[in-house]
Amino acid sequence: MVNREDFQLVIVDTPGLHKPKDALGKELNRAALAALGDVEVVALLIDATRPVGRGDAWVARHVDACDAYRILVITKADIANPEMVQAQIDAASELARFDDVLVLSAKENFNVEGFVELVASKLPEGPRWFPEGMDSDASPEELIAELVREKLLLACRDELPHSIAVICEELQYKKNDVCVAHATVLVERESQKGIVVGAGGSMIKRVGVAAREDIERLLGCKLFLELHVEVRRQWRRDATEIRRLGLDSSE
Repeated sequence: MVNREDFQLVIVDTPGLHKPKDALGKELNRAALAALGDVEVVALLIDATRPVGRGDAWVARHVDACDAYRILVITKADIANPEMVQAQIDAASELARFDDVLVLSAKENFNVEGFVELVASKLPEGPRWFPEGMDSDASPEELIAELVREKLLLACRDELPHSIAVICEELQYKKNDVCVAHATVLVERESQKGIVVGAGGSMIKRVGVAAREDIERLLGCKLFLELHVEVRRQWRRDATEIRRLGLDSSE
């Protein structure tokens, strides 16, 4: 949530639209497509440094079909020259109709405020849906799980596919401003577990240290983070398992 004196902007960061290959992919697509029907503004993000491809075209068709105000956002302007940016605008504009185009760099904070102001100008009048001091509707447990998963994907790079989930099963607040969190990392194969754990536990320890630093800033207290790695074979193809993990789009 972005709270200002004259508006409240609720940003819905959907799962990436993609051609689904398993039950999890179908659920993520269902959640993303449902969000398109509930928003006043939809922003299609295109990387300024990567060619517009078939995946972008598939997503653009869904954006083109929605009734929301459509903005084409070209990202990573800090590492692209004007010719690259214009080429991306031209390529994306052939895939869908856009009501506006905006170029920005989140890393350099270039035109981020322009994006906020543009979106806010298209919002209808209405109540504030969330308290002014609230900046996310995700629970601390959900945020912890996402931070751990982020560090895992960053640390393992191409070695680890996105067939990985993290569940923060317990978060306890102790005395003296200390929190204790227990999280489970789910993978589909023993080979993936070996990558996540690393030689002598080196990888999971490295991930835990990196995640703990961000989580402590988030919670404002010291944290003891315990990570456990578990193999659940083909969990992405099991609709029952997806619901049990809270990844069902109906939740």
